[in-house]
Amino acid sequence: MDEQRILMDSDGVMRVVRRISHEILERNKGISNALIVGIERRGVYLAKRLQREIESIEGIRIECESLNVAMYRDDRDYRPKQGNPCTINTTEKLIILVDDVLYTGRTIRAALNALMDAGRPRAIQLAVLVDRGHRELPIRADYVGKNVPTSHLENVHVNVSEVDGEDSVVLTQIEEGQQEYK
Repeated sequence: MDEQRILMDSDGVMRVVRRISHEILERNKGISNALIVGIERRGVYLAKRLQREIESIEGIRIECESLNVAMYRDDRDYRPKQGNPCTINTTEKLIILVDDVLYTGRTIRAALNALMDAGRPRAIQLAVLVDRGHRELPIRADYVGKNVPTSHLENVHVNVSEVDGEDSVVLTQIEEGQQEYK
């Protein structure tokens, strides 16, 4: 049986979302012409939570979109065909890109490629719930909920109530050869 350790409970996840929302507003001196983009799957739910929190603080409507980066991955068997599968209008917008776990950086690279294919954003900032290290690409998050040093034989899994029935972040020991790459 896999050994598990809870890194964050539902209250911890809520506090992190609230803190990151305030950090985004402080860094950008408010927020205008912004778009929050969640990377499918759990990044979408975290993005929607950031959207709600920022809207409740600022009292203004912020757009929120989801992004599927599968066709932009460099570690998958298929590549985008002709045209751009990303239909999000990014031109001249401040993009807040949201994901659950930052690991190798390959998912974020794929997301950046998709967003750039869709237009020319004014800026892209990255918010992640957990940064576990082990980068393979020079990618760094602007907003981090929790830094968790890990080994390659550990997996960080984010549970969100919308999918998993609860909010938590769990560290699991895994066997050699079962690593997930993100």
